[in-house]
This record gives sequence, structure tokens and C-alpha cells, in this order.
Amino acid sequence: MIYCWLILIVAFLSFVLTATLRRYALARSIIDIPNSRSSHSVPTPRGGGVAIVIAFLLALPMLGWAQFVPFEVLIASGGAGALIAVIGFMDDHGHIAARWRLLGHFAAASWALFWLGGLPEISLFGTLVDLGFGGKILAAFYLVWMLNLYNFMDGIDGIASVEAIGACLGACLLYWLSGFEELVWLPLSLVAAVTGFLFWNFPPARIFMGDAGSGFLGIVLGVISIQAAWVSSQLFWAWLILLGVFIVDATFTLVRRLVRGDKVYEAHRSHGYQFAARLFGKHLVVTLAVGAINLFWLLPVALCVVLFGLDGASALVVAYLPLIALALKFHAGELERDAAASIDRT
Repeated sequence: MIYCWLILIVAFLSFVLTATLRRYALARSIIDIPNSRSSHSVPTPRGGGVAIVIAFLLALPMLGWAQFVPFEVLIASGGAGALIAVIGFMDDHGHIAARWRLLGHFAAASWALFWLGGLPEISLFGTLVDLGFGGKILAAFYLVWMLNLYNFMDGIDGIASVEAIGACLGACLLYWLSGFEELVWLPLSLVAAVTGFLFWNFPPARIFMGDAGSGFLGIVLGVISIQAAWVSSQLFWAWLILLGVFIVDATFTLVRRLVRGDKVYEAHRSHGYQFAARLFGKHLVVTLAVGAINLFWLLPVALCVVLFGLDGASALVVAYLPLIALALKFHAGELERDAAASIDRT
């Protein structure tokens, strides 16, 4: 009962803080002005994701006091998330060189992994693999990629919030069905914080999340997934499956841009979801489609992994193949002129 009230308080706090931040952004002219690389057409305040950060971080001491979440996980998620949020907030209000941002990202990842104990043994196609120190390096890159891909994918109204809520609620269902109810508290708190913000960010958005919020969500989701890996390798694979829409689109786009020789740290709008939003003429259609894919495709595959013993790596391949097909269909990573020519031909 106490925790139900805590969830409601976190959601309400996030809602109120987002409204306050919107007024602050309007008063200080902290506005995203549409340009050639934008996916929106109306000037909109940004930085609302700070509300998610504050609401979630304030929930952590209560979770610790109630002994719902281990101290090490609280310190890992809270410390890493706070550092990423500060870096993102500073970048939202000015500019930080890419190399310094990346250094801060790896510092946050290292902090989280120190408290989590690195990456545990992972079952890979039926074989337990212990990467040792190499696993810590791999996990650091995983966390850094998670926070950056979440930043890249936060490009249309509501999509980053819907992805976080869908993945976290899906994971909570898996935890409950598989007998690991003690793991639900952290993702449920994140759901509450994001839901309060989503009221203002749902299409058409009245405020954007900004780098502080998107990077924070990315690294906290990464930390929660590694926490799950220490309990069950299958749960870790399930998290990778649940986050598949963002992982596939962002990674596919990055690889294509790297092969083409683009400056990958520069802003662009060549992700598959961005092409889809322009094709359909509405953000809402794409955002709802992401939610539907999570619910009707990725969650059932993750359920098969956790409940019916389907090999996690094999299930990941199965889950990702249609997502790769969608990335190809919607020209993820292509130059806009090339994608436009392909669409015209079809």
C-alpha cells in the first residue's frame, strides 16, 4: 500500500515539475527552433526530461528505506543517472564538446559497473560465457551506447517515453510471472516518473525531453537490465528484446552512416522512425506503432524466453529480424535525397 502511494507521488511530482519546467523554458526562451535537421515544425520548449530525473532520484531513498532495492543498485542507477543528466542539462543550455561528453559517459558507466559488479556470466546459444574483465569493458560500451541511442531516438513526440514505459512494464510482467517480484520496484518507479512527463510530451508535444532526460533514461534502463542479468541470464536477453525497436533503428542507422563516412556525432534525421514520421505526416502514428510492436511482438518473444526456456540469443535474432526489415523499409541511415527517390519510385 505504501509503495502504491509512492508510485502515485512520483508520477504527480513528475507531472508538476514538467509543467514548471515548461513555464521556465518559455520564460527563458529555451526553445527548440525547427531547422533542416528537425522532425518537428513548431517551436517547442525543451528540457522537460529533468522532471523525470528529479522524480526518479527522489524515489530512490524511499526504495532504499523500504529495502525494496539493494543499496548497490540504488547507488549505481542514481549516481550514473545523475551524472548523465548533469552533462545533458549543461549541453541543453550550451554546448559540450563531443569528446568531453563521451568521457563523462564512460565515467558514469564505470561508476554503475563498479557497484553492480560488472557483467555476469551470460548464456549464449546454450553455453555459459564468462568474459571476465572483457565483460566489464563490453558492459561499459553497452551502457554508453544505450544512453546515446536513447538520445538519438528521442526525435519525435512521445516516442522515448512510450518505449521506456512499454519496456519497463513488460519487464515487470516478466518479473512477476517468473517469481522475481522483488525486481519490479525500480522499473515501476521509472514508469511513474516517465508517465507524469508523457502527459506533456504526448503528440503534439508541449515540451521536449532534451538530452538530460533521454540520456538519463538510456543509462538507467541499461543499469536495470544488467541488474536483471545478475539474477537470470534469460531476463537480460528479455530486456534486450523489449528494447529492440530503439536498439535496431539506432544501431542500423549508425552502421550505415559509419560506412558512408558521415560524422556520426552530428545531428541528423535519418533514423527509420524519422523517415516514417515524415512519410505518414504525423508523429502520433509512429509513436503508437512503437507501442504496438512492443506489446504484440517483442513482449510475447520475451515471454517465451523467460517462461518457456527459449534460448535468449536465438530469440533475440528472431525478434530483431522484422525490426531490421522495418529499418530497411523506412530507409534507416540513408541520405534524405536517396530515401526520397526510393519512396518516389515506389
